[in-house]
Amino acid sequence: MKDFSLKKLTSQRLFLPIFCLILVLLVNVVTTPGFFAISVRDGVLYGYIIDIVNRASELVILAIGMTLVVSSSAGTDISVGAIMAVSAAVCCNLLSGGERAATAYANPLILGFLAALAVGVVIGCFNGLLVSKLNIQPMVATLIMFTAGRGIAQLVTDGQITYVRVESYKILGSFLPGVPVPTPFIVAAVMVALTALLLKKTALGMYIQSVGINKKASRLVGIKATLIIFLTYAFCGLCSGLAGMIASSRIYSADANNIGLNMELDAILAVAIGGNSLGGGKFSLAGSVIGAYTIQALTTTLYAMHVSSDQVPVYKAIVVVIIVTLQSPGFAKWRKALAQKKELKLAAGKEAA
Repeated sequence: MKDFSLKKLTSQRLFLPIFCLILVLLVNVVTTPGFFAISVRDGVLYGYIIDIVNRASELVILAIGMTLVVSSSAGTDISVGAIMAVSAAVCCNLLSGGERAATAYANPLILGFLAALAVGVVIGCFNGLLVSKLNIQPMVATLIMFTAGRGIAQLVTDGQITYVRVESYKILGSFLPGVPVPTPFIVAAVMVALTALLLKKTALGMYIQSVGINKKASRLVGIKATLIIFLTYAFCGLCSGLAGMIASSRIYSADANNIGLNMELDAILAVAIGGNSLGGGKFSLAGSVIGAYTIQALTTTLYAMHVSSDQVPVYKAIVVVIIVTLQSPGFAKWRKALAQKKELKLAAGKEAA
């Protein structure tokens, strides 16, 4: 009975992503004794765990959009980091009135936010058009904006960092007055909840998976595969725009060179670590979210162990390779074959007795 329960538990789709996240966190019990300590300072929560939850917010939002893109098109959007930079540049440029630094809004805050989201959606639609209508391979199609995006952001800001030194602009990247939980976490949680609700309460989730599994067969049953792929890229652009605003709010500026830098790689990894196939088809939104928190937990753990920022990518890559290998189909087959071999030996032993 116990063996059956254990086998049933380990066969769950989210078992390995959750196990990997817990494993990364438990390493800190030995290496960083105060890692799980949470304190309250000036009415807000502080601690390594809070830092993980906070800092992973942009990655969680990007992972949501990336999951749907991967599922529908069997490809990845490598332009999400550049879209973050462009959205942040447009938002800050509007709010500062084109000045390098502003201490008051030149335009309403809501206008800057809506413009940033609109820019993200427009770029997402451009990517979606190339992939869905022109049938360009996703990585090649999004490589255009990956290459040009930061240049566009530099043009918007005249090649300089644009500062918006207004307290209300910083709220999205810090804390709401009287709320102890980081605002980015709240935004990410709402975004995950809304997306999950949309996919569950409508047929969109099923359509996305159907198109990813077999595009031609989906067309035969009346599903507009081109439209579905186009919408997933537009949604990914929206997620990128929102993540760009959070990143910009954290530093109350638009830094075209650094906002969203290498985030596309972490977003793709989050999808993979979450147990999703990069070949498209069925997906797990929860798995991608767990994958995003795993990546951030690993980064925070390495910094807590006083690993230098130059060395972090090396250790991070090693751990990610191990995690992805543990979740690979090849490893699963080897583990299954090993279990069957063990069962055969036990059966043979009983017969001999």
